[in-house]
Amino acid sequence: MNRPPFKSVDVSRRHFLQDCGIGLGKMALAGLLSGVGLQRLRAEAASGGGSPGPRAPHFPGKAKRVIHLFMAGAPSQLELFDFKPALAKLEGKPLPPSVIGGQRYAFIRPDAAVLGPRFKFARHGQCGAQISEVLPHLAKIVDEVCFVRAVRTDQFNHAPAQILFNSGFAQPGRPSLGSWVLYGLGAESLDLPSFVVMSTAGGLSGGASLWSSGFLPTVHTGVRLRNQGPPILNVDTPAGIDKQLQRETLDVVGDLNRKRLEGAGDPEIATRIASYEMAFRLQTSAPELMDLRGESKSILDLYGCDPAKPSFARACLLARRMVERGVRFVNIYHEGWDAHSDVTGNVRSNAAATDQASMALILDLKQRGMLEDTLVVWGGEFGRTPMVESNPALGRSQGRDHHPQAYTVWMAGGGIKAGFSYGATDELGFHGVENPVHVHDLQATLLHCLGFDHERLTYHHAGRDYRLTDVHGKVLREVLT
Repeated sequence: MNRPPFKSVDVSRRHFLQDCGIGLGKMALAGLLSGVGLQRLRAEAASGGGSPGPRAPHFPGKAKRVIHLFMAGAPSQLELFDFKPALAKLEGKPLPPSVIGGQRYAFIRPDAAVLGPRFKFARHGQCGAQISEVLPHLAKIVDEVCFVRAVRTDQFNHAPAQILFNSGFAQPGRPSLGSWVLYGLGAESLDLPSFVVMSTAGGLSGGASLWSSGFLPTVHTGVRLRNQGPPILNVDTPAGIDKQLQRETLDVVGDLNRKRLEGAGDPEIATRIASYEMAFRLQTSAPELMDLRGESKSILDLYGCDPAKPSFARACLLARRMVERGVRFVNIYHEGWDAHSDVTGNVRSNAAATDQASMALILDLKQRGMLEDTLVVWGGEFGRTPMVESNPALGRSQGRDHHPQAYTVWMAGGGIKAGFSYGATDELGFHGVENPVHVHDLQATLLHCLGFDHERLTYHHAGRDYRLTDVHGKVLREVLT
């Protein structure tokens, strides 16, 4: 019997799996990363670890970028967009049980009394859209906007409903809208993050899940900018470190990370490389972006923006500056619409904070020739009930509870039909009765505007292909140009 070339004591499980030549582990990794996956990792490594440059969608899309104005807390469609005079006639009486069905509510009983509209409505523009008196600025641009009036969701509490709207699934862990867009289209800007998040009021029930990349590589996660002070903390160069030394340090760290990426093939290493490089570039690009002194007085007045004060108006103006500089997806979250008490005061206050800037963003994009390829979306996670919420124990009166069955979202630009209304609710504003739209349908339509078949934009994870719309969704072709 021939003696083996090495003693059996020298052969260990670790040696066999890792150290013998290419190793069984490396063979398995090569198989897993073969084809498109490995090509993408190599491309990311070659480009410094960031999301690769612009990629072609499935077909030519009308939109190249998205500005998503998310009204967290859920605006009352009955005080803003969906005028229901029948509610005034029924005020103080319960709705028929046949209307309510088996719907549950967060804070009221199904037999709660009806509350009529709190504001006057009038028709505006050539399209004749009915708009509340608290939205005088939106009333001026209704012919640029498409109202989707019978949107429904599966969730009636804030966190799961916000996560569903922003990720297609009601629990944390899935990629957000912006992450899917960046994953599909790639990055245009080298100096700014391609997916930026801003917040203009209080906390968000859905938290960071609303802009998380989920199981996508974290290079696709949204970057949140602060309202005051430095837009991103810990980006400034430390005292005593000049730019050349910092650049040389980053180069050495980058070389080590790329070497590790070559061996391990872990996309999170690519994200780390991208983060270092982006932080270095943000030291120059972020201050320039946030400095509004170069904007004309007419533009500042159009938005109603005081450059020195954080506001929804300032965020909208920054969003326009971002998309001009190649940012793919901008999320602006304006919280505070949760009108469990005093729906009149809540809507009046939040409309005053958001109406002018929303209008200004549309007009500003249009006059710069950017509205045609920028999709703007405005809306919340659900609507508000036709019934009143009054709870003396909680100090609540004249409010409205969460309503998942029917609410309004509006869109503009980026391949969306202007001056158009799609869908309708019943006379009580309770159910969608004409062209009801699910949240997944809106997501499918958004991706279509960007050039994607929502059933083909997938990512393989945990043994199957996932997509933004899960196994649902249809494109709303009637709202497209």
